[in-house]
Amino acid sequence: MKKQCILNTRIIDPANNIDEIGGILINEKGRIEALGTTVTKENISDAEIYDCKNKITIPGIIDMRVFVGEPGFEYKENFRTLSQAAISGGVTAVATMPNTVPVIDNVSTLDFVKRRSRDKSIIKVFPLATLTKNAEGNDMTEFGLLKLRGAWGFTDGVSCVQNNKVMDQIFNYGKNTDVLIIQFAQDNFLSENGVVNDGLLATKLGLKGIPDIAEQIIIERDLRLLEQYKTKYHIALISSKKSIDLIKSAKEKGMKFSVGVSINNLSLNDNDIGDFRTFLKLSPPLRSEEDRLALIHAVNEGIIDVIVSDHKPEDEESKRLTFQQATTGASGIETLLPLALELVHNNLCDLNTVIKNLTSNPAKILGIRNGTLSIGGEADITIFDLEKPWVLKKENIQSKSKNTAIENRKLQGKVEKTFINGRLVFSN
Repeated sequence: MKKQCILNTRIIDPANNIDEIGGILINEKGRIEALGTTVTKENISDAEIYDCKNKITIPGIIDMRVFVGEPGFEYKENFRTLSQAAISGGVTAVATMPNTVPVIDNVSTLDFVKRRSRDKSIIKVFPLATLTKNAEGNDMTEFGLLKLRGAWGFTDGVSCVQNNKVMDQIFNYGKNTDVLIIQFAQDNFLSENGVVNDGLLATKLGLKGIPDIAEQIIIERDLRLLEQYKTKYHIALISSKKSIDLIKSAKEKGMKFSVGVSINNLSLNDNDIGDFRTFLKLSPPLRSEEDRLALIHAVNEGIIDVIVSDHKPEDEESKRLTFQQATTGASGIETLLPLALELVHNNLCDLNTVIKNLTSNPAKILGIRNGTLSIGGEADITIFDLEKPWVLKKENIQSKSKNTAIENRKLQGKVEKTFINGRLVFSN
């Protein structure tokens, strides 16, 4: 591979506290050879040049919560279509959920997913395995063996472990094996048959609501266990102001854990559902505007550590049903960055904070060597135009399933180029 050089760009790398105009030189092995103000056209020879004036260059985005259809749901998404959607959104690495068919709760299924992603995926895939067998919440999986074979963390994905005794065993064993425990915090009994936020909208539409206490109860239980066992723990998604209060209090006590939020909950509220818009049936549900603003404030304060797409593509037949019957989820990996930039344009979030939540923070939580533009590191790079306006059209969505929560939305900020291991894989 020939050397490549990105010039005249604003480089933002929160991991290394870099925010400056300069260039990046990528060597023949796809690694960063030089970076900063010293990289100019005059001192670079025999390299392919990309002049990125008025563009911003950041480490490749890492999406910590992505569902891929293989195995079992290839008609909704597969590694090839996921890759195309990801690189068009500047995402170079993903942590994939284990809720496949069969679920990833054993070594053979994990090996299959690793082989398939290696053969078909352009992006880097970090598979997660289930916390419990068949993600049913009753019996723990073999954490030690699955970690040895390449599981980067453990979660039941769209399910929450309800049994207190099982969760106690998970925290205890997780501490001894040094694994990452990821919990989707939602009490099954309080949220049973719920499809929207429990509030005025639920009453107006005649739908069963999911109260915010369903989230808080699980978080409070897990934090008590964490206090005892000091396990690596990550709350996959939060959606309510009251959850933030719990988390802030725990972090102020010095407890070490991390928290994620879906870009959907930062960009939309339950009023956007309107009259039964099933493409906005999400889990956790969209909540009030007060909750949304509280979540944004928590991102700015560092209470929330990671912003994710919660990419869960569903076929149209699964969505064009009554709201109660429609499947939960939406495609979102290719609009993760543009929606996050919308927060910046609306003066709700600082640009560097947003980028940190999309790059270095998820890398640190997962324990991977990406999410930074360090010299000698893999050249996973995203370049975007902060000001470019565009409209999300269904026909332009790269994901195999076209169900997005923001179809026809006007956006500002678009990915121009994506590099993985120094190779240009997307150019707009």
